[in-house]
Amino acid sequence: MLTTAGYYHAMALGTGLWATMGWRGWTLNVVYLFLGQAVTKVKFEEKTKLGIAEGRGGRRGPENVWGSALTCLICAIISSRGKTVFGVSPALFNLACVASIATKLSDTFASEIGKAYGKTTFLITTFERVEAGTEGAVSAEGTAAAMVGGLLISLYGYATGLISSWNGVGISTIAAFLATNAESLIGATMQGKSGLDWMTNEVVNFINTVIGAGLAIGGGKLLL
Repeated sequence: MLTTAGYYHAMALGTGLWATMGWRGWTLNVVYLFLGQAVTKVKFEEKTKLGIAEGRGGRRGPENVWGSALTCLICAIISSRGKTVFGVSPALFNLACVASIATKLSDTFASEIGKAYGKTTFLITTFERVEAGTEGAVSAEGTAAAMVGGLLISLYGYATGLISSWNGVGISTIAAFLATNAESLIGATMQGKSGLDWMTNEVVNFINTVIGAGLAIGGGKLLL
């Protein structure tokens, strides 16, 4: 599930989340970890043979830990102050925290289910047919899975009280879905390009979660 170094960094992350959000923030990320690992293992041997499986046998390292959850931790820290910051209430930062993790699980579901079951895979920018696993590639199966992944974490956020209404669940789920598609655009246009070596998968993941959190805050300001 995690490399040795990944476990130590996950412990640091978990400590920060427990200190700011208590068991709710900590378990939110644990649920993400288990669901993400489960979907990564879907048809893992077949994906490995095709060279498109997650590296290290699906185990995540420190870069994956922080690329996935740093945005949530930042939102949790701000929310724990109990004050409105830049016009955003603690409740909206809680929503943003959930949406950022929902975004990452949405992305993981889209990628892993798309690679496992996607029948027709095309580039999101040009709609050109490409091989499964190509950066920026999408499929109908992966797109549907993205909605499911985002919804699962959003529902858990509602069950634990981090999201206070069904409208919040909808906002988090849609924000996650939109951010996941934005991640595909970033992957297709920037990742692996000349002069953009710093745009690693982990950096893209972080940007992805920031987009999801930002969309959730925007949606919450308008609709909650």
